[in-house]
Amino acid sequence: MTGECLVTEVDRRGERHLTVSPSAKPISAWGTVTAGQANYYWVRLEAVGLSQQPILCTRRARLKKLGQQVLVGDRVRVEEFDWQDYRGAIAAIAPRKTALDRPPVANVDQILLVFALEQPTLDPFQLSRFLVKAESTGIPVSLCLNKRDLITKAEAADWQQRLRQWGYDPVMVSLLQDEQTGLIEQLQHRITVVAGPSGVGKSSLINRLIPQGAVRTGAVSGKLGRGRHTTRHVELFELPGGGFVADTPGFNQPDITCDSDALGACFPELQGRLAEQRCQFSDCLHRDEPGCAVRGGWERYGHYLTLLAEVIQHQQSLEQRRDTETAEKVKIGEAGQIQHEPKLEAKKYRRISRRSRNQDLQELRYDLSDLDLSDIEDLDSLDDSVF
Repeated sequence: MTGECLVTEVDRRGERHLTVSPSAKPISAWGTVTAGQANYYWVRLEAVGLSQQPILCTRRARLKKLGQQVLVGDRVRVEEFDWQDYRGAIAAIAPRKTALDRPPVANVDQILLVFALEQPTLDPFQLSRFLVKAESTGIPVSLCLNKRDLITKAEAADWQQRLRQWGYDPVMVSLLQDEQTGLIEQLQHRITVVAGPSGVGKSSLINRLIPQGAVRTGAVSGKLGRGRHTTRHVELFELPGGGFVADTPGFNQPDITCDSDALGACFPELQGRLAEQRCQFSDCLHRDEPGCAVRGGWERYGHYLTLLAEVIQHQQSLEQRRDTETAEKVKIGEAGQIQHEPKLEAKKYRRISRRSRNQDLQELRYDLSDLDLSDIEDLDSLDDSVF
């Protein structure tokens, strides 16, 4: 946006904002990508005074040639405005602070895991798996437990104390009783990804926080005791007090793909024990190694061993796959059938060049010229390989 299009305003809190001058139209403006589908993206512009209606944008061909993909959550510069139809073109992408692969969201400030205390019943191991997956991203993790009204106060207190021993301070909410104490303040002025299993009330929670969002919701399956997948793609919803939340498709079994030596960093209580006392070996996996400082004595140690075995098996399968790809090559036959043939080792079956052979003969001639045959009593005892 050019300087002629902007004026500076100071609000009641003393903060400065850029505002569009009524006598000029902006040439370019920065905004946040709130949704994307196919090659089209919805962008919420940042400048105060512009329409709050999102702009429908396409990506410039130059960005596509450079291999720059636009993600939900990206801060982008929009040009070529069509203010009649609210359209534009994304010309540049600002550097990302963070980026998630699943779901594909950029510039995430925190991950909010939402679980239900009942319907479906909270499974400690499933919760551990989600927590480890979230911790492996390196993004701060918060925990929200929904359907507080379905359990007693004593049960809620037990879960609160139990999860604090895990290293988390969960926020318990009840949408039925309209209780979201402490959650709204935690989400403001941040980009938050809301994740968790299906049927725990993620979309209903966002609908309560942002009524105008109208996120699609569904009931929990009575036969399976799990939720039906109602969210199909990632979308950012703007909070009334500032900030965005992203509703993501629910899934019940996230894959743990981190390295075995990095798994321990995904357990806060394990890190707390290491802060008090270090293991004898720096590469300790906390199984049966001597001098381990964290083995046993904490609730999720069994979860850690189960996930560690899964991670090691995943690493071994990747190594076997790489070995197979290295040892075999794929060819397409005349009839279109796929054929696997062994790869020949490099240079092992290659014919020696004439130049290399002549160089070897030249070096052998020099070696023989330096040989004093008078010192050899029996020529027959000379190794034939010399000649």
